[in-house]
Amino acid sequence: MKSGDEALPLAGLTIIDLTSVLLGPFATLLLAQMGATVIKVESPAGDITRAIAPTRTPGLSALFMNCNRGKRSLALDLKDPRGLEVLLRLTEGADVFFHSMRAKAADRLGIGETALRARKPDIIYCGAWGFDQQGPYADLPAYDDIVQAVSGIAHLLADDQGEPRYIPTVMVDKITGLYAANAMLAAVVKRQATGRGSSIEVPMLECIIHFIMAEHLAAATYEPPLGPPGYERILAASRRPYRTKDSHVATLPYTTAHWLRLLAAIGREDLAGEDWVRSSSLRSQRIGELYDLLRDVAPQKTTAEWMVLLRRLDIPVMPVSDLADVLTNEQLVGSGLFEHYDHPTEGALSGVRLPVRFAGAATGEAMRARQLGADTADILGSLGYDVDAIAALVADGVALTAD
Repeated sequence: MKSGDEALPLAGLTIIDLTSVLLGPFATLLLAQMGATVIKVESPAGDITRAIAPTRTPGLSALFMNCNRGKRSLALDLKDPRGLEVLLRLTEGADVFFHSMRAKAADRLGIGETALRARKPDIIYCGAWGFDQQGPYADLPAYDDIVQAVSGIAHLLADDQGEPRYIPTVMVDKITGLYAANAMLAAVVKRQATGRGSSIEVPMLECIIHFIMAEHLAAATYEPPLGPPGYERILAASRRPYRTKDSHVATLPYTTAHWLRLLAAIGREDLAGEDWVRSSSLRSQRIGELYDLLRDVAPQKTTAEWMVLLRRLDIPVMPVSDLADVLTNEQLVGSGLFEHYDHPTEGALSGVRLPVRFAGAATGEAMRARQLGADTADILGSLGYDVDAIAALVADGVALTAD
């Protein structure tokens, strides 16, 4: 696919983003990378992630920049009625309003759905929080680690001693962000067809359960259950990268043909002739035995030798990479996933482009994150505030500009 002159698919869509940390910013990053105009509204103190190390310049940390590229920055004190009025005016010209406060907190602040719909009847109103509002956890605070625990993820990652562990990435936030982005786009399609706005609730716990139970509901799908929840192949203790003669390798013989070719290559024709190996259903019930076999034979060869053998057999295989390896991975270099660009204050930077390609869409310049309040004056001006009114709001601490 080559880039061309067509606009990105969300060009013309305006999103007001009152989210912070990672869930909401990740969702709106995707939408911005697909062409939407995202106005990130922060308090004069800024999103907390602006200060999280590493950073070169105060207010522009690596984490903040990676989740907020391509967004305009408006800094307002929404507790001041004048700041709230700015936001309400801004809503009148927007398509989507997105926040990550608990519902009652949003209502108290004056940005609940009723208040916004009074100013923009067809607004798409989206709130993302920890728990569905129809459950007993509705008003409880939540972060990624908390939801990893209650969702069963930490238990799934228990170490050899049975101690639960967190996945070392902010997975729940980002997956919930994907759900939020999808939901907002679905609401845009509905409004195009009907002219009506939508009210959307995106709860972290329910989203991650929907995500993991696609395979792990398993025998509990049936009523009464045929067994406990959990996908047996995924839960096999020996399902892990295998230690080779010199490092580790990941491989996944999956089909019957894969296993027959592999067993023949390692001199286990006896197993290749077994009925249970040749049957997908029976093999799945005893898959741990085959994984144990791979664990035992893997140290006989180097990782490079396994790569040659398994690729010749057309069996999926890859070496185990660390994060530094990922940055120089030949596939990712070849696909240009990592962008290298210049920032006006931060100098040379690397970022990750949207991995999805839209044929014919112009790529344009790399997106950059903005200093807190960098677009405040311009946005206020577009809403009809003159120079003196803007200066008064700034002087009173209701608005903040970057200069």
